[in-house]
Amino acid sequence: MDLSIVIPLLNEEESLPELCAWIQRVMQDNRYNYEIILIDDGSTDDSWKVIRELQEKDPMHIKGIKFQRNYGKSAALNEGFRAAQGEVIITMDADLQDSPDEIPGLRQMVLDEGFDLVSGWKKKRYDNALTKNMPSKFFNAATRKVSGIYLHDFNCGLKAYRKKVVKSIEVYGEMHRYIPVIAKWAGFRRIGEKVVEHRARKYGITKFGLDRFVNGFLDLASITFVGKYGKRPMHFFGMWGTFAFLLGAVSFAYLVIAKIINPEVSLSNRPAFFIALAAMIIGSQLFLAGFLGELISRNASGRNLYLVEEKLGLG
Repeated sequence: MDLSIVIPLLNEEESLPELCAWIQRVMQDNRYNYEIILIDDGSTDDSWKVIRELQEKDPMHIKGIKFQRNYGKSAALNEGFRAAQGEVIITMDADLQDSPDEIPGLRQMVLDEGFDLVSGWKKKRYDNALTKNMPSKFFNAATRKVSGIYLHDFNCGLKAYRKKVVKSIEVYGEMHRYIPVIAKWAGFRRIGEKVVEHRARKYGITKFGLDRFVNGFLDLASITFVGKYGKRPMHFFGMWGTFAFLLGAVSFAYLVIAKIINPEVSLSNRPAFFIALAAMIIGSQLFLAGFLGELISRNASGRNLYLVEEKLGLG
């Protein structure tokens, strides 16, 4: 199969028929063998009814996944990635702000230019400048600095992936913003960028508030730590725990020796005594945290289990 189009959605009943028809035109014009996977992330409108009707009209190409409740965009993408069978996987939003006409160019960059992942760049945006555009620029600048990946728009929903990439990564929590970072930590370093058309919202309202930027920076710190130490937490906690314990132990030994040499010197009434004691306690706790982290990381099998109420066209 040439292409899998993975589309997470929440309350997008109005845009879905137009979006699917547009994608189908592009696919037919380019003679692609394709599938469209629509993931309903707990919609409260008639989105699933619309998906069912679309799937009945084109069961060969349209497939659906319905979550029992809202889990978030990351969960929807993760389920879509698990189901996708295409050689190249394209993700896009369901609100018609992403143009399906960009799909052939994105696919070409993956297949012909050797990229593992190509991220869209909405160079000209039609969002609110104060609430979305300016915070987005700050967020992207911080992510570039921390990750070393020089993309202008990490959070663009329009992306293309080589199949091996989506089958090698997990997207959970709110980590969909950092899929390029996750891919890099998984060893996929050929990450490119393409300027894409951004369209004004035609139906409905945005599903994201200002809190996403606060959560975004917390997620950035989390993904940076997990990327470096997720499989070896003892290397982080053990290192700092050992350092703190040794610092406290050396200081304590110095105080004891000083007391032996000069009995007149007070031991327990000195601030250094309590600092040394606290350092040893903190060091021991950090070491134990690393040990527990190792146990958890090796036994966390249910991190991506979601309640899927129904599937269409999928085994």
